[in-house]
Parts: sequence; C-alpha cells; structure tokens
Amino acid sequence: MPHIAITMFPGRDDKTKEALAGKMKETLVKELGVSESVVSVSVQDVRKEDWDAEMQKIPEEAMFIKIQ
Repeated sequence: MPHIAITMFPGRDDKTKEALAGKMKETLVKELGVSESVVSVSVQDVRKEDWDAEMQKIPEEAMFIKIQ
C-alpha cells in the first residue's frame, strides 16, 4: 500500500491540495503498477517557524530529494 506524505507551508486551498494529491496518486499508479484502491496521499500544512522541527521527524534514509 503506497502512501505519499506532502508537507508544505500553509496558503493553498483544499481544492488545490486535492488536485495535487490526485496527480501524485496517478503517478504512483503509473510508476509502481499498483491499483488506485491501494494508494493514499496526505497533505500537511506546516508553519514556517515549525518547518525545521517537522523535517527532523523524517528519517534521513527516507529523504531522497532534499532542499539544496
């Protein structure tokens, strides 16, 4: 069951987040060859001042693309 967790600064409406989640779901289905029924996507808003603390919760080995 693949899951994508998106973390970003606040400011986008639910319609925008839903569209983004849908595109991420489509990508997983295509790239991994899995059924849509097993894919989940979450979108979490994190305030700028809380960003570093939230990013530290993600294990180093799970970060494949990092901010340069």
